Amino acid sequence: MAMAICPACDAEVEVDELDADVGDELSCPECGQSLVVNGTDPIELDFADDEDEEEDDDEDEAEEVEEDDADLDEEEDEEPEDGDWDE
Repeated sequence: MAMAICPACDAEVEVDELDADVGDELSCPECGQSLVVNGTDPIELDFADDEDEEEDDDEDEAEEVEEDDADLDEEEDEEPEDGDWDE
């Protein structure tokens, strides 16, 4: 087992150097921070992206686009009050 340093709390984290690949995710046993293997020779760890936050951001953006589209549809459906059309 190889030892790597947690970037959040500087604790030593055991990593199986034979099975470790760049992109593998693990958690720090001391602080619980989600980490990702950033390098294998030597073993380097970095903060992992929080997928839950990314999914939430994507959902928020999708909702905003849907609301904008709904507003546009309402504006297109509106007819002038006097019945005259601008051409």
